Amino acid sequence: MPTLPGALWMALWGLARLWAGAQAGCLEVGRCCPGRDPTCFGRGWRLDRVYGTCYCDQACRLTGDCCFDYSRACPARPCIVGEWSPWSSCADQCKPATRVRRRYVQQEPQNGGEPCPHLEEKAGCLEYTTSHGQDCWHSYVPAFITTSAYNKERKRQVLSPQWSADTGDAGYCMEFKTESLTHYCAMENRPLTRWMQYLREGYTVCVDCQPPAMNTVNLRCSGDGLDSDGNQTLHWQAIGNPRCQGTWKKVRRVDHCSCPAVHSFIFI
Repeated sequence: MPTLPGALWMALWGLARLWAGAQAGCLEVGRCCPGRDPTCFGRGWRLDRVYGTCYCDQACRLTGDCCFDYSRACPARPCIVGEWSPWSSCADQCKPATRVRRRYVQQEPQNGGEPCPHLEEKAGCLEYTTSHGQDCWHSYVPAFITTSAYNKERKRQVLSPQWSADTGDAGYCMEFKTESLTHYCAMENRPLTRWMQYLREGYTVCVDCQPPAMNTVNLRCSGDGLDSDGNQTLHWQAIGNPRCQGTWKKVRRVDHCSCPAVHSFIFI
């Protein structure tokens, strides 16, 4: 077998080194940097098929000057968050307040991965007893309302110690015709207060009166307007945004609410 001349071997070896150098990228230099970092670079082919200085920082995806192996050397990793914590108790007793739940980041996003979603949610609430166990429902004249979806959680965690989970009273439903409301209701776009957008002038809404919002003595909800003759203007306020409020008139009392879900609320 013929042997190659030494000069040819040297030439081939030099070409191999040049080829290896031409292919140097993020893996070769061992770099993978967050954000924009002009010092995080190599020398080789770029994704835009230009040979020269190429980058291994996160911003190179936007500028198009990443090294050819950036995706392999610096794979995108999305933000990972944990489950929601249980809801906190109301921030105050006997007055409209807020409750909070949070979730925490388990993995920060890397290399342009999906950013973290919101980590905190707030919702309106109202507790019915003071820290000493005194009933405080009568402190309110307006009807405080929230979305009927809250009733599911309220049944799981009865806030008033005077009510047992197996109370025999089934509650009742009040129908009202909405007369007016502030523009702040339509501006709500937070996940847990978006229900306020469905409040409309002239619409009939159903408001459910259930324990523990129901007073244990007279079995009524504060602000239910049951004593109104139907011509009296009554006031309501949305829990979670005190600026979302308005007026309505009583239509009737019924045993069970039958309004569409978006027009169904509960006394709180």
